[in-house]
Amino acid sequence: MDRHQLGQRLRALRAASGRTVAAVATDAGLSVPYVANLENGRGNPTVDALSRIAQALGTRATIGFVAEDTAETDAGTVALPATLVRFGRGARFRRDVRLIAEALDEDPTALAVRILDVLARLGEVTGRDLTEPDWFRLLDALVLVNLHPQPGK
Repeated sequence: MDRHQLGQRLRALRAASGRTVAAVATDAGLSVPYVANLENGRGNPTVDALSRIAQALGTRATIGFVAEDTAETDAGTVALPATLVRFGRGARFRRDVRLIAEALDEDPTALAVRILDVLARLGEVTGRDLTEPDWFRLLDALVLVNLHPQPGK
């Protein structure tokens, strides 16, 4: 995972938890500019700093070794648009994610990260910048499918 991918992952986790950079930095005992730079793909974080940020986000840091061919993982990275980051901080997003997580018996924070990633990918398919109402319509579709399954299925 390169710095850009790491930054996107950190931003997605923070957005999914509905927290600000300042709140995460404070809880991790790091400076706001340091955490913001990491989210923007700048800097070389230490393992200790990543562990502290992960703990502040209610998760844990893991170190993974990848094979020489990383083209597949590089191609799978999608940046979160600013409108989606703001959307992910909202109370309605967090509430809907909790409802879906309960229905699927999943961790809400991990599910929120996956949902934000899926929404970003759907946004790319449209070929335009989506707005908050667009994100709500897409999220509503996920809620409908997960909480109101078709009878007999």
